[in-house]
Amino acid sequence: MDKAYEGNACRKKARECKMKPVVPPKKNRRYKWKYDKELYKHRNIVERNFRKIKEFRRVFTRYDKLDETYNAFIALANIAVYLRN
Repeated sequence: MDKAYEGNACRKKARECKMKPVVPPKKNRRYKWKYDKELYKHRNIVERNFRKIKEFRRVFTRYDKLDETYNAFIALANIAVYLRN
């Protein structure tokens, strides 16, 4: 999550899905909360990985009808990105 999704509804949904929302509050927020700044710094690693696997047209356009097939191709794309580096 980034600051665009820092709303209460998004944070609540993340907690319901057993995720830890690590997003700083916007500057104009009345009630600010604490967040793990070190973990937030590593968010860019995940975002860069998504950018790299979206270079694969099949992932970007999602041609696969079954979730299992799509997830398998995401795994293959991640392997290809890893081997490239």
